Amino acid sequence: MQYIYRPIEFKSIKEIPREMRPREKMRRDGVSSLSDLELVCSLIGRGQKGRPVQDIAEDFLETVARKNASKISPEDLKDIKGLGEANSALLCASLELGRRFLSIRKKNLSRPSDIYDYIRHYGDRMQEHLICIILNGALELLAVKVITVGLINRTVCHPRECFSDAVALRASSIILAHNHPSGNLTPSSNDLDVTDSIDKAGRILGIRLMDHIIFSQDSYRSMLENGDYMFV
Repeated sequence: MQYIYRPIEFKSIKEIPREMRPREKMRRDGVSSLSDLELVCSLIGRGQKGRPVQDIAEDFLETVARKNASKISPEDLKDIKGLGEANSALLCASLELGRRFLSIRKKNLSRPSDIYDYIRHYGDRMQEHLICIILNGALELLAVKVITVGLINRTVCHPRECFSDAVALRASSIILAHNHPSGNLTPSSNDLDVTDSIDKAGRILGIRLMDHIIFSQDSYRSMLENGDYMFV
């Protein structure tokens, strides 16, 4: 499935006004002001003939969404046209360095706002991303997994996709989250159906569904806090 972003509306970085280029924004506003796409563009630096840097960056992020980011290797990136061996190695090294220095393990997440900090960078996506946050018995974060990209409904979101990693990691509970590109955070009937389906499967497996968070780039809504669904 195509991974879609709010695009950089220029064919190349050189066409972007200097003050809006990723590296200039980073210097002026800090690294957290950059979108995922802009961060990858700043790492790659430039595209290839007939292949703008943002197109290469989009393909990289799509690959990361399909795979476990902590296990991405240069071999996984070899089919991205215009990336090249040097930039493939650079991106893989960046992911590994981030994992080592900013490991998410053993971080206690007791409030929806804690979860939001880890997923808000998906808020600018123009397709819905269903994300599974996997926790141990002490509410410590074990992993964050993208389960599906596209319209969220119980047809495409099978419980096995949500719980396969949770079972492997011996998790005690999970939290679902997905972005609403419209910015309207009110749960839809599909959102409630998916929540109910995953909740019932979790009870059978002994892995509790604790909450379902709907979010945008600027805000979030916890079904638990707002009483949208009765979690047991």
